[in-house]
Amino acid sequence: MSFWGNWRREGVPQFDSAGASYSVQLTKRKPLLSLSRQGSDTGNLRINLSWRMRTSDLGGRSRRSGGRLLHPAKLFRPEIVQAQGPAVVNVDLDLACMYELADGTRGVVQPLGNLFGDINDPPYVKLSGDDRFGSGSGETVYVNLDHKDAFRRLLVFVYIYDGTPAFDRTQAVVTLYPSSGPRVEIELDERAPEARSCAVLLIENKKGELTVRREVRYVYGFQSELDRLYGWGLVWGRGFKTKT
Repeated sequence: MSFWGNWRREGVPQFDSAGASYSVQLTKRKPLLSLSRQGSDTGNLRINLSWRMRTSDLGGRSRRSGGRLLHPAKLFRPEIVQAQGPAVVNVDLDLACMYELADGTRGVVQPLGNLFGDINDPPYVKLSGDDRFGSGSGETVYVNLDHKDAFRRLLVFVYIYDGTPAFDRTQAVVTLYPSSGPRVEIELDERAPEARSCAVLLIENKKGELTVRREVRYVYGFQSELDRLYGWGLVWGRGFKTKT
């Protein structure tokens, strides 16, 4: 085999069978996906929230760098950073999930109140932890689809616990990683001034078929407002996180 042939073969990235090599994006025009029809309704479903700030929110660094190309000598000068309002909008996004089981049991899995759930026992939904800083791993909810018959519906939502309500500036993405098949992505990049919560997706079990439907419905309140919107019927109270 030639050098170039060997280089091309060795350079091909390898992916596992859990659908990490390609993705499907749910949009307004194509909001619905059947996990059952593509054979992705067993095993653990991983639902991840990740976010970060846009480059333009960091003071326009890209424009200044472009100017330096016109003046090469400036490459050797220290850059003067001028404050023009807050450089970064501090925000703490939380991933959560309201569940309704086939036996009528309803509840929520969320960081507030340390309601992290359980993956092997009801509700078969578990939150990995609370990411307060938008790290690379983000926050993850695991759903045990080996118990899919125990589910009636799951509402995955995101709320801004603390910080500026600015969903469109966080580049937030909710990604579903089934045990097989493609990953499913939903972006939260729409302008929704002052919105503090967003119903992202709804997983429903209809006659044994599991479907995922994009919602992306913004509200100006928190969990109780989403509850009323989807008719969950839970009782809510004010909660706080411990300081870090």
